[in-house]
Amino acid sequence: MELRIGGDARYIVLNRADMNLFRLILVAFLCVTQGTILAASAAAIQEGEASYYADSLNGGKTASGELYDKDALSAAHRSLPFGTRVKVTYLKTGQSVVVVINDRGPFAKGRIIDLSSAAAKQLGLIKAGHGMVRLEVIGP
Repeated sequence: MELRIGGDARYIVLNRADMNLFRLILVAFLCVTQGTILAASAAAIQEGEASYYADSLNGGKTASGELYDKDALSAAHRSLPFGTRVKVTYLKTGQSVVVVINDRGPFAKGRIIDLSSAAAKQLGLIKAGHGMVRLEVIGP
């Protein structure tokens, strides 16, 4: 490896062996970090209490700028990025639904996610109003 510094130009010249080593290290790094990201995104990220939006909020603006649609499969989470797809499993019944995060919340103490009415119906949460769930990130 040769380091040349001259004038305003600063660069490193790598011979073939050094370049191959650099590529090997780069590929290994990318494989390890990609595997970590995939493993983390497939893991259960949280378990806790879920609730759902009141129908009276239908048509109101969410934190992402979208309008809340009670018939869409959407949800509010405190920290997941907008657009994240999350599998929500109701622990009492094992029923699951995939929602898209488009709002911030919930703001009720002890809750980890607020679901749209449609998502709550699919899980069977409407009658109880709330229940214990597991959240798994399944993609952006």
